[in-house]
Amino acid sequence: QRQLVESGGGLVQAGGSLKLSCAASGLSFSNYAVAWFRQAPGKEREFVSAEAWSAGITYYADSVKGRFTISKDTAKNTLYLQMNSLKPEDTAVYYCATDVMGPEQAPSSWNYWGQGTQVTVSS
Repeated sequence: QRQLVESGGGLVQAGGSLKLSCAASGLSFSNYAVAWFRQAPGKEREFVSAEAWSAGITYYADSVKGRFTISKDTAKNTLYLQMNSLKPEDTAVYYCATDVMGPEQAPSSWNYWGQGTQVTVSS
């Protein structure tokens, strides 16, 4: 059974940092592209960052570029999102995803999702 489990969310003050983790089972991140999305209350799920399965090419939404870093540890089969200089507008449930079959920025392109982890940034 293929499963993704996020962790690391929490409450942080503006300007602070958090590191999210996404542990995979039943599949190997070394064989798939990976991504992070987020969804704030009343809003659609939006793209945050992705990494192609080969060559380590990374993509970021303009809103997080320079503040967030996506990475993965294939030995631990874990995906990470390092979030620095957090802003109140970063508050959302963050989801990891893998196995893309279309444009990386479209949620519908991704086949496997975690359950999400809440990130709340206070002003």
